[in-house]
Amino acid sequence: MQIILMHSRFTQAKSVTLSSRHVILATFAFLLVITCCAALMAALTLKLASADLPVLRDLVPVAATSDTGNKDKFMKENLAAMAAKLGEMQAQLIRLDALGERVQGLAGVKPEEFNFKELPGRGGPEVSTQPAQELNLAEFQAALAAMSVDIEHRSDYMNVVETKLMGFKVQSKLLPTIQPVNVAYNASGFGWRLDPFSGRSAFHEGIDFSGPTGTHIVAAAGGVVVAAEYHPQFGNMVEIDHGGEIMTRYAHSSKIHVKLGDIVKRGQHIADIGSTGRSTGAHLHFEVHVKGVPQNPHKFLSAGANQANLAAVNQK
Repeated sequence: MQIILMHSRFTQAKSVTLSSRHVILATFAFLLVITCCAALMAALTLKLASADLPVLRDLVPVAATSDTGNKDKFMKENLAAMAAKLGEMQAQLIRLDALGERVQGLAGVKPEEFNFKELPGRGGPEVSTQPAQELNLAEFQAALAAMSVDIEHRSDYMNVVETKLMGFKVQSKLLPTIQPVNVAYNASGFGWRLDPFSGRSAFHEGIDFSGPTGTHIVAAAGGVVVAAEYHPQFGNMVEIDHGGEIMTRYAHSSKIHVKLGDIVKRGQHIADIGSTGRSTGAHLHFEVHVKGVPQNPHKFLSAGANQANLAAVNQK
């Protein structure tokens, strides 16, 4: 290739001859300059975009910011999931606290001895030989999930305990453990004795409480009246079925205040002391039968007295 140069200063025209080698070198140099300029502009744009300039940040290619955007989206999604899980755990803890208070009441534990609303004391020396380890996101999520499952299990266990305690409490209410009359003198105990009419040795199937005629007789436990009638031996007699094959009998009363089929509560007034039937004076003849076999009523009344004493101590 031949290039002719002409100018007013030149006395004559000049020519320059370019070979193919010159053309290739010139093209390469031009491309190199273009590449360097583009790299410089890209570096300058990225630096300015990092300065949080919205106009220049929009000029940055999407590929340069896609990784950061994906990480931010991932973090937001995980934080939302953990916040939801935390809310569920808080609701479970509130329910567990209420359940714990109910179980505490059924078990007779003093509130100040086991307060669910106060954090338990914890502590210990700091071990310098073992460096502290920070949890990463995956480990924290795993710990959160494990704690949620643990809370659910503890809630199930507490429900079982509450059911058992409630059953025991109901059963204790059906045991004849309160004294049927408010008198201190026992005229005759349970077991063998001399019969007051025949003078022969006979087995006494209950205990006798001597008291004035008209003294109130109350049910030793809740149950259903299965007999409220006059008996030739027991006089005016009341029998109460307490369930679990436990029955109590109240004999020789002057007056009966319940009828067959009545449901009576523990401590309810059911009759009055008298001297009807085979009796030598005003008293209550009280029997406890388990599966049809007479038992010593003192065993039940003593257990009731111990429970009352324990409850009084717990209330102090």
